[in-house]
Amino acid sequence: MEFRWRKSSFSGGNTNCVEVGFGSAGVGVRDSKNTAAGHLVFPAGVWREFVRATADRA
Repeated sequence: MEFRWRKSSFSGGNTNCVEVGFGSAGVGVRDSKNTAAGHLVFPAGVWREFVRATADRA
């Protein structure tokens, strides 16, 4: 599965960040410092709920 990876614009020039990748089968999350270590994959609906739940607390 291929992902289009991106980092938050809030990370600035710092490379220590979590990257999120959107793909056809879900959403991937990986550590930008060690991308070769692999990534976690979540179904799109689960990711949307996570983002909604965390945004409500911001």
